[in-house]
Amino acid sequence: MKNIYIFLLILVSFNANSQNLDKLTQPIIEEGKKLYKSEMASWHGTDLFLEKYADRENIGGYFSYSENNENINVFFSKAESPKIIGTIKFNDDFDLKKANINLTERNLTETENEILTLRQKALKIIQNDTIFKTYTNTKLNLIPLVEKKENKVYVLTGPSISGVVIFGNDYLLTFDKKNNLKNIKQLHQNIIPIEFRKGDNTEMTAHTHLPETGDFITATDICTLMLYGKFTGWKQHNVVSQKYMNIWNINTDNLFVMTMDTIKKINEDQKERRKNDDE
Repeated sequence: MKNIYIFLLILVSFNANSQNLDKLTQPIIEEGKKLYKSEMASWHGTDLFLEKYADRENIGGYFSYSENNENINVFFSKAESPKIIGTIKFNDDFDLKKANINLTERNLTETENEILTLRQKALKIIQNDTIFKTYTNTKLNLIPLVEKKENKVYVLTGPSISGVVIFGNDYLLTFDKKNNLKNIKQLHQNIIPIEFRKGDNTEMTAHTHLPETGDFITATDICTLMLYGKFTGWKQHNVVSQKYMNIWNINTDNLFVMTMDTIKKINEDQKERRKNDDE
């Protein structure tokens, strides 16, 4: 009877904590999914654009953004006053058969001008500030986000070879609405590569967060897991901090968070149950 009472107390406490944690983590999940949509649009948009656009010398670069329930990847020219030379639009399921590809040259929209200015400013900072590190077989990917109160550029480290998922070596640059730099934050304090091979039967992987990174999974972690997770065969990835266990379900793209205190109590309860069973 005592064990059942203790278990019920743990369950009530867990349910209350879970609701509070959902409120804290929901903005992180939403931010992570924004980053994912931008990167997916860039991934697929690049492939589709390069299949059809022959004048490679005219390509100045690309960026992606979401607008009116569409995920849009655009390529711009090398001219001093760039023009958009390719526009590729996707819905949220990124069905390539439904992608809209338009190679008509046009002027940048007001939003695109702001994103391009933000991206170029961030690129100059990255090239000149020693806080940003690069590693062999990796590349830095810039994800600009233009928002109501401030603008942001996330910098993720992506692998340039297959068979590895990279967490860490990621950064957040925050700007005011005039694109003046306000802050640079190194999100993880190191780089965390995790190798995978088809058929190795690894279902769960994990990495830890130092206090500087924070208690919860980061938006960049979520983006990385949504981009690469389904290629790995993993079922879940855990992010462990001092206070919390963050459990990301790779198949459903859902987050479940437990406090380390709750995990400790459950483990102690299970030990007590086993002890009583043995007696």
